[in-house]
Amino acid sequence: MSSLLDDKKSYISVDIESAGPIPGLYALLSIGACTLGDPRQTFYAELQPDKTLTDPQAMTIHGLDLAKLEQNGLPPREALVKFEAWLKAVLPPDAQPLFVAFNAPFDWAFVNEYFIRYLGQNPFGHSAIDIKAVYMGLSGKPWRETSGDYLHRLYNNAKVLSHNALDDAVDQAVIFEGILTEFEKMNIPE
Repeated sequence: MSSLLDDKKSYISVDIESAGPIPGLYALLSIGACTLGDPRQTFYAELQPDKTLTDPQAMTIHGLDLAKLEQNGLPPREALVKFEAWLKAVLPPDAQPLFVAFNAPFDWAFVNEYFIRYLGQNPFGHSAIDIKAVYMGLSGKPWRETSGDYLHRLYNNAKVLSHNALDDAVDQAVIFEGILTEFEKMNIPE
């Protein structure tokens, strides 16, 4: 019988911070990513904004400063080249990275657009694993019991998100590992 943990070495927890709700209009500002398990390997990059439109609510949540990013951030292409190189370095040979996120549709949309726009291809392909959906499917709980607060209480000592992309990627990796471990223990052999 296959295990939920079979692909653990290919799972990459990813979180992003952006200037607004959609990649076509708003800039990707930071990318945080980590492997699951020990030793946890991490990636973090702040990007120079390639668009000027901002959503005030998004900017308040993460607190990144566009003027500072313009000065100190990496050009988007350079950030993505580094991210792709990091993926190749941390994955087993010939492994396809599996994008894992706590709101996978949102984070994946930005990562996908930027990889396609700047490098011509997305190493994650056209799929992502949404942690909330996995928990909902495995637990049978309703959607309202898949919130960040709820899952942080269950699996991450009620930790509050910092909205730093790397910190949040690590925190969601801890949650995902907890979910996989819990449900692996419940797995009944065929």
